This record gives sequence, structure tokens and C-alpha cells, in this order.
Amino acid sequence: MKLDWKTCRRVGIAAFLLYLAIYYWKAVSGLLGLLLGACVPLVLGGAIAYVINILMGFYERHWFPKSDKKAVSASRRPVCMVGALLTVVLVLYFVIQMVVPEFISCVNALIRQAPAAVNALLSDPTVQKLIPADIEQRMASIDWGGLVKNIQKILLSGFTGAANAVGSIFSGAVTALFALIFAVYILLGKDTLGRQCGRLLDGYLPAKWRARVRYALGVLDRSFRSYVVGQCTEAVILGGLCMGGMTLFRFPYATMIGALVGVTALIPVAGAYIGAGVGAFMILSVSLEKAVWFLVFIVVLQQLEGNLIYPRVVGSSIGLPGIFVLAAVTVGGAMFGVLGMLLGVPLVAALYQMVKDDLARREREA
Repeated sequence: MKLDWKTCRRVGIAAFLLYLAIYYWKAVSGLLGLLLGACVPLVLGGAIAYVINILMGFYERHWFPKSDKKAVSASRRPVCMVGALLTVVLVLYFVIQMVVPEFISCVNALIRQAPAAVNALLSDPTVQKLIPADIEQRMASIDWGGLVKNIQKILLSGFTGAANAVGSIFSGAVTALFALIFAVYILLGKDTLGRQCGRLLDGYLPAKWRARVRYALGVLDRSFRSYVVGQCTEAVILGGLCMGGMTLFRFPYATMIGALVGVTALIPVAGAYIGAGVGAFMILSVSLEKAVWFLVFIVVLQQLEGNLIYPRVVGSSIGLPGIFVLAAVTVGGAMFGVLGMLLGVPLVAALYQMVKDDLARREREA
């Protein structure tokens, strides 16, 4: 390999920058963290725009598709974008309306039942045997003044934590607002952004690398799009089946738990069980027997959904075998929590498709 002055200069600059990054790693990592934090609204806005664009594209394909009028063409993008945003807002509104009122009524029921449950527990002979006979002497020996001071300290620290929580909520609201504004700009100018990205690829990458980048982006786009559509469809089906079955078997809080199971089903594999656990706790406030039968019903429904509905709706759409779906959810959740569960499946599906295509190419060339 022939070395020229430009190559040596590039290697020297790269080595020097690497040395600076390692030697001043604390400052470099702080700067990188600051940059990543500043980019959170942009990344979140891009994610929102990507999801909204799926619904927006559906509306655009059905907004007077055969019309060539300028007014129709000019109105297609803003009207469909507003329609997609309103659809998402209305879905969230109806879910909140179904969940929150019944959740409040369940909490009120638990509060009303708490005194009677405590009295019944204290009157139980087994529990009374566990209570020490010298309980009154122990209560008299307690330093109540010191206890009050400790409680005051805890309350003060709680107020500090509440103030920090309010600040975090405000910061999150501002971030969400900027992300939504950024998403709107992306959706309105997505064609222009697409052309500009294409020009960047054509201007800075050789033809071989351009083809590889476009292929990888295309596979990722198909995987994520199929996953989002399939997962949302599966969540609606599972929530509807749960609500209908609970109504048929006369379980309490059918509307709330059905909506909750449908929303949590957006998390693959584990999401429906999370919603089922919360639902069983809610039903427990009404009847222990019904809570047990509800868990049996959810297990049967999950088997039906996992073996019949999910493979047809989601598995076939992303082209990923079930064992890889479970592995992606497990590893992604262990590394990045709920976000890892959500992103793990489409990323593994894209990687699976790329490896599959590469193996097919190698077998043709062999």
C-alpha cells in the first residue's frame, strides 16, 4: 500500500484527537452528555414525526387521490397532518376517559374498605397472638419528641423532592412541546428533507456506499413501519377481546382494564401481563374470587393471542421468528428498560433481514 502525505496527515490528526479524547475523557464525556441532552427534543420530535407520518401517509393516499386541482394538492399535506395529529389526540383522550374515572372509583373503594379490613385483621386470633403482651409499655417508652422531629425532617425532604419533581415535570413538558413543534416542521417539509438527505449521500459517499446506506435505511424503515402498524393493530384486538370477555363474564372495571391491557400491549410479550397485574389488583378491591378468575381468563386470552393473533398480525409483518422476538425483548429490556423493549424487536428484525439477504447473495455467488 502506497502512503502519501495526505494519508499520513489524516492518520496523525486522528491519533492526536484520540489521545486528547482519552486524556481529557472527563471533559469530553461531559460535553458529549450536554450535546446529547440538547438533542433530546430533536430525537423525540423525529420519532413522533415518524410515527405520525405512517397515519398521515394513509390519509394522503385517500385525500382525493384522483384530483389534479392545485387547491387539493396544496391542502393535502397540512390537512392530512392535522387529521393524523387529531386522531392521535382523540385516541389518547378516549383512553384516559375510560381509565381515569374507574381508577379513581377503585381507589375510593379501597379507601372505604381499609378501616374494616384493618379491624378484621386485628380481631383475628392468629394476628392477636403475634402482638406482644407488653405493647403498652413499649409504646410509653418511645421518644415521641424525637419521632416528631424525624417526621418533620422527612416531610421537609419530601417537599424538596416534590419541588424537584415539579421542575422535572415542567422541563419534560417544555421538551415535549419543542419535540412536537419539531415534528410538525419535519412532517410539513418531509419531501424537501428527503431530497436534501439524498443530495448529501450523493455528494459525500461513493456509489457503493450510497447503495449500502439506502438499502440499510430501507430495511430499517420497512421493519419499523411494519412493527408500529402491527403492534398497534394487535393492541386494539387484544384490548377489545379483553373488554368483551370481561363484560361477558361480568368482571368489574371491564372498560378500564380492557383499555389498560390494550395500551400496555404496545410493549411486546410482557406488556399485556403488566396490564393484567394492575387489573387483578383493581378487581381484588371488589372480590378475591373474581380476581383469581380474571387471572385465569387473562392467561387463556394471552395463549390465544400469542399463538394465533400475534404471529399473524405482528410476526408475519416483520418477518421475525418468535424466539428472536422474545430474545430482543429480553435483551433490550435488560439494557434500556421499556425503550429497549419497544426498539429491540424492529432493530433485530432489520438485522435479521439484512443477514438473510446477505446469505442469499453469498449462496447465489457460490
